[in-house]
Amino acid sequence: MKANLRHCARILLVLMVVALSATVQAERKLLDQVVAVVNDDVILQSELDARINTIVGRLRAQGTGLPPQDVLEERVLEQLITESIQLQMAERAGMRISDNELNETMASIAQRNNMTLDQFEQQLSQEGVTYREAREQIRNEMITSRVQQRQVGNRVRVTDREVENYLEATAGDGRSNAEYELAHILVQVEDFNDDEEVREARNKIERLREEIAGGRDFREVAVAESDASNALEGGDMGWRAENRLPSLIADVVPDLETGTVSPVLQNSSGFHLVMVMDRRGGEEAQVIEQSKVRHILVRTSETVSESQAEEAIRELYEQLQNGADFDALAREYSDDPVSGSDGGNLGWVSPGQMVPEFEQAMMEADVGELKGPFRSQFGWHILQVQDRRQQDISGDVRESEARQAIYRRKFDTELQNWLREIRDEAFIEFKNDDSGDASES
Repeated sequence: MKANLRHCARILLVLMVVALSATVQAERKLLDQVVAVVNDDVILQSELDARINTIVGRLRAQGTGLPPQDVLEERVLEQLITESIQLQMAERAGMRISDNELNETMASIAQRNNMTLDQFEQQLSQEGVTYREAREQIRNEMITSRVQQRQVGNRVRVTDREVENYLEATAGDGRSNAEYELAHILVQVEDFNDDEEVREARNKIERLREEIAGGRDFREVAVAESDASNALEGGDMGWRAENRLPSLIADVVPDLETGTVSPVLQNSSGFHLVMVMDRRGGEEAQVIEQSKVRHILVRTSETVSESQAEEAIRELYEQLQNGADFDALAREYSDDPVSGSDGGNLGWVSPGQMVPEFEQAMMEADVGELKGPFRSQFGWHILQVQDRRQQDISGDVRESEARQAIYRRKFDTELQNWLREIRDEAFIEFKNDDSGDASES
């Protein structure tokens, strides 16, 4: 009898151990189950939870209200799917972000927020994110940004005529160099020939506008409802100069009061709302001091040692001090083939255009003074500043900013199209929580 009892006890103990083991395994599976298969990758529940925690921490730090949990989970999962597709593309193309580059980026982010790295890590911890998680997320963002630049940037072309048309259209419109911090909401329309889709999208954007005008937080609406790629950042567009605003909103933003939602706007992507969160700056002349410079360069090479190059440049400097013609010496001896063929002339040079050693010598030189010899990464130099002037570069700046504004507008449109394309072309299988069944998209 006692033997039988001991045998039963052992069986009961084994059953308890098996049950406990099964429970632990089930809990582990529940905690880290696959929620979606994306081509050759999987997205785990732990990844989804970690990303949700990151986004919730950031939104709470911004004071942005949160959408319902199921809505947030769905939108974050879609973000992870799109990110996974791009990361797989980057891996196939051999794109990498080195640890050194990532470390520099992390330090730069901390510096822009007026923090040390330790303070930055503490701030992340308060938002429920470890420094390691933040590093990997930023690494992924850097990689996807490069993929987008390579894939989408190749689709974008800005012609001189488009720049001219942009400048003509904005000439005399009184635009200043004010800057606006903007947030944006998009309700996407894939086919404007589909009357039902257009009607539903318009009804949705008008409903959202009424809710925002009635007091609902713009960023909260963007997180929950926007189809734009920046939706989970609260629709944040960052700071945009007035003369670099996308054409869709260029005529609307300057007249918007801070915190007021725009009228419904429409372009080929769908229907839009924009809000000015803050503004700064005003009209200023863009005047810089330029120097008209010429120089002589002697490089080192396999046949010219450092001491030989220095000796050669000092001999040329001595000849110039004794009255030799700068133009003639530059044509004969300068190792800069472009300027050398023109007597060493570099033309009008703006601040920041030259390497630091050259710029320092140029700024220290008086007009007509010979400066040198001095060393830069290119070799040994002698320079002479022939003249100086105050130059209004507003025209050049406007042209550059016009080109950037057109490029950004085209890029944003093409990015939305491209993201939709790669999402449609990908194999995506969702894993249901309860039954283990799967659904494809």
